[in-house]
Amino acid sequence: MSGSRPSPLLLVWISSASLWRRELVRFYRQRSRVLGVIASPLVFWLVIGSGFGTSFRPESDHRISYLQYFFPGTLAMILLFTSVFCMMSVIEDRNEGFLQSVLISPVPRVSIVLGKVLGGTTIAAFQAALLLPLAPLVGFSLDGGRVVLLLAVLLLVAFGLTSLGFFFAWRMNSIQGFHAVMNVFLIPMWLLSGALFPRAGAAPWVAWVMKANPLSYGLALLHHVLSANPSTFSSDEPRVTTALTVSVLFSATMFLLGLLLVGRRSG
Repeated sequence: MSGSRPSPLLLVWISSASLWRRELVRFYRQRSRVLGVIASPLVFWLVIGSGFGTSFRPESDHRISYLQYFFPGTLAMILLFTSVFCMMSVIEDRNEGFLQSVLISPVPRVSIVLGKVLGGTTIAAFQAALLLPLAPLVGFSLDGGRVVLLLAVLLLVAFGLTSLGFFFAWRMNSIQGFHAVMNVFLIPMWLLSGALFPRAGAAPWVAWVMKANPLSYGLALLHHVLSANPSTFSSDEPRVTTALTVSVLFSATMFLLGLLLVGRRSG
């Protein structure tokens, strides 16, 4: 008596869930890595925020401290670096032979991308969410509905950034090379997102780069959810519809590029 085969859609979800769970278990077994992801941005936020506090002058009439201004940027930092560097597991899996065994199995290729990306997304969003209890300490009022929206934004931004990390990691064979390329790419991406300084008032070419930076729109979504008046952060803040549209398009584009890459290359 032969058992019935699962439907293709069910096979995709089962395979993706297995890879998703593997990513989570793998990450949280590395205690030092978990601590570093949280402690480094927290120290950075406190030191930079306190150091720039007396020299920071908001553009608008709204009173805002630099610790308050820098808080969403710290969330963006955690999302960016956790999402992307979680995808080092792609290179590790290839070097250990696990990826090759998955590629020659009946597992659909979309499951590889979806499982890996969802794993990194969950880890990054959870790590960033651990900082949310600090938001009221710097003047943000968070009710239940706002927390839900914040979690949704964290997941959306993390999904796009993890897909970006997957795209680069799939093309590389060396963890050291991945680190080098990503550091050169990610630090400017974060610095020019509006995390440290607003776009309005920046040099014209810097403002143009910030406007083209997809992370700027993810950060703008955080601004819109955290504050009833997002112009508190910048007088040149994108509208919420624009920020949401760009963030969704960026996430979808990077995920589809990852799918195309996996479908083209055998690993």
